[in-house]
Amino acid sequence: MAVSMGVEEEFHVVDVESRMLVARAHEVLDRLPARGFVTEFLQSVVESNSGVHVSLDALHEDLARSRQTLSEAASGLGLAIVAAGTAPLARVGTVDATPHPRYLHMVDEYRLVADEQLICGVQFHVDVPDRDTAVRAMCVVSPWLPTLLALSTSSPFWLGRDTGYASWRTLLWQRWPTSGPAGCFASAADYDAAVTGLVRSGVISDAGMVYYDIRPSAHQQTLELRICDACPRVETVVMIAGLFRALVVDACAAVRGTGECGHTRPQWLRAMTWRAARSGLGGDLVDPTTGLAGPARAVVRTMLTRLRPTLEEFGDWELVSAMTEETLDLGDVAHQLRRIAAGGDLTAAVDFLMAQTRTRPATGAPVPAPGRR
Repeated sequence: MAVSMGVEEEFHVVDVESRMLVARAHEVLDRLPARGFVTEFLQSVVESNSGVHVSLDALHEDLARSRQTLSEAASGLGLAIVAAGTAPLARVGTVDATPHPRYLHMVDEYRLVADEQLICGVQFHVDVPDRDTAVRAMCVVSPWLPTLLALSTSSPFWLGRDTGYASWRTLLWQRWPTSGPAGCFASAADYDAAVTGLVRSGVISDAGMVYYDIRPSAHQQTLELRICDACPRVETVVMIAGLFRALVVDACAAVRGTGECGHTRPQWLRAMTWRAARSGLGGDLVDPTTGLAGPARAVVRTMLTRLRPTLEEFGDWELVSAMTEETLDLGDVAHQLRRIAAGGDLTAAVDFLMAQTRTRPATGAPVPAPGRR
């Protein structure tokens, strides 16, 4: 079976000397190819769009190549790129929105919520048979999204302070009026009617402002995952891509069967997401199979075991399971950053993120983490 996937990565632009977030994305973009890199809402972020791939190895090579190109463009300007949910060192009020009418309207309408949008995520697209299936599959996949978030958590610091959360980006992101759990819909028409109603209400200006944790793409025949923090290591991105593809494939099969969804009520999903954002892999997660708190490592392994048949079908089992176990051994990036900055030196945390984000071109299978075999 061939099911294609693609990734959109967002990167902070930071000054190499000060390690501060800076509004110089346009300068970096001027040095990049016209295809594959785009501006974002704020001028401190550059987005990289991968090609469409069937194999995880090909996706890894693509992402690594894009990161190298982006890093080289930034370094020539005394800048660096950082893939993380938040940049540890930043100041609100120093970064303007990209001068586009849509973005300027958002600044005017949402005020401090927009001003404090100093965050980066990574989005995953997986092909689906049709839009109806995509909408119904969202309901089945949703209980496992907080587990994917926990694997990606990389934003414990905000404006130079430790927030106590593994993903403070999640808390900032959830302030938008149409973010968070998507809920369940009977069909694509049902979902589209809800979005049309939101636009008609005036709360959002267009369908692109529906920022659910998972959503059917408006422009492609894909299901899009939006819950994750940006990930410093490209291997983490590849791992989550493999897990998400398996979740989507299983969900598409499920909606043709019983359609059993588990814990999908919005209050459950929001609570599960908060738990993942608070603790990452360093505490408990809510197990979607029981609705009870359990050690994060156990919940991740439960998901991995459930997905094993599909991962094996794609030839992804050995790679994804090894990457997942490595991630559990290393711990999430949020806790790694806290250890590095334990003495209060956030510049060391930024240096770690810059080094982890830089990557050499892939020459085959994804490489292991530094210092590991």
